Formats: sequence, C-alpha cells, structure tokens
Amino acid sequence: MAEALLEVRGLQAWYGPSQALHGIDLEVREGEILTLLGRNGAGKSTLLKSVMGMVAPLRGSIRLRGTELVGMLPHRIGRAGIGFCPDDRGIYASLTVRENLRLPPVIAAGGMDEDELYALFPNLAQRASSSGTQLSGGEQQMLAIARILRTGARLLLLDEPTEGLAPVIVERIGELIVSLKARGYTIVLVEQNVRFAASLADRHYVIETGRVVECLDAAALRADFERVAARLGV
Repeated sequence: MAEALLEVRGLQAWYGPSQALHGIDLEVREGEILTLLGRNGAGKSTLLKSVMGMVAPLRGSIRLRGTELVGMLPHRIGRAGIGFCPDDRGIYASLTVRENLRLPPVIAAGGMDEDELYALFPNLAQRASSSGTQLSGGEQQMLAIARILRTGARLLLLDEPTEGLAPVIVERIGELIVSLKARGYTIVLVEQNVRFAASLADRHYVIETGRVVECLDAAALRADFERVAARLGV
C-alpha cells in the first residue's frame, strides 16, 4: 500500500454559525487518483478549501507528509506543494492565456515549462495571446490545470473539472488526469459525475452532509455502481 501523503482527521469546518464538515476522516496515498463523490452541498468543495486554508474556523487535523496545515496561511500551504483548481477556474479575464499561465509562482523544481504545457494543451498554444474572456469553458479548465502544473506542485486538488463541459472535453480531461498520474502526480478530484469518476480513480469517498459515509476502491464501486449512483441521485 502506498504511503499516505495527506491525512485528514476529525475535520470540522464552519461558515459563520453553520457547520459544513462534521468530523471528516480520510487519507490520500502517494500517486493515486482519489475522488470525493456527493450531491451539491455535501461538503466536497468545502473539504478542498479547508485543506487550502480557505475556510475558518477549523477543528481537527490536516497533515501533508506529517506537517500540520491547520492554522497555516493559504499561500504557505500552496508553497508546501499543493496545487488547487477551484470550481470557478479562477481565470483572470483581463489577462491573456500566457499571462494567466505565468501568474502563480514556481514553488518547486519539476514543474512543466511553457513549451511542455503548450504541447500538452495545443488549444492554449493557439490562444496564447487571447484574453480569458475569449476562451471556451473547456479551454478555461485546461488553462486552470496548466497553471498549477507549472508551479511544481505534486498534489493536485481539482474541484469539479468536468462541470458544464461537452462530452468530448470531459473525455479529454479524463485522459489528461490519467496521464498526470502516470507522471507521478497525486490527484484529489471532486466530482458529481460518478461514471467519469469510476472510469479513472483508484478510490472513492462518498460524502453526505459533511460526513464520509463510504470509502470504496475502484473494484467495489464498479461492482456496486447502480446502488452508489442511486445514492448520489444520478
């Protein structure tokens, strides 16, 4: 079994007086693709934002390679080696593709250079001088992922990367995620598309009302797909 890269224990989170996470326990193993499955409002995105230090207050523990992240400033968490793609993609409309790509700092050796990224995402090479407002949804998602690949982060948190995209683009994103795993990246993926998740992830956590209710490996999800899909309302 691969070593745990990220460990979350007893995590509770609030938005003002409303509690969003109720004692989440999970671990992410080095080199795996892991999905967080659940309906809208289940707490999946809150969990990723909590890892990044973007939600307060928090109780519990989040450890990256044994280092406690709770209480650490978000920019320091990013520099510890975590890349985050939010569900809104975070593309700056007033900047070109090239400027968006260069915006985050390089935090570690081993990140992809611009030539590698343009080879991986040919559409971005063709649109390098275009502003963020001129990109399609799929191109924005590719740019959001490319941007964190440049930083050198090895743990990638992707929040709903397929939401609102055409099936052909969803397929392309899936191929990209599998290729990143082959390069040694560890990926945590928030998804509502359970068929997409089942096609590529090693393990799956099902989250309901801020709690983990199931943890399934790939084979278990495939064997019990209809029940899980019904539970998720898809």
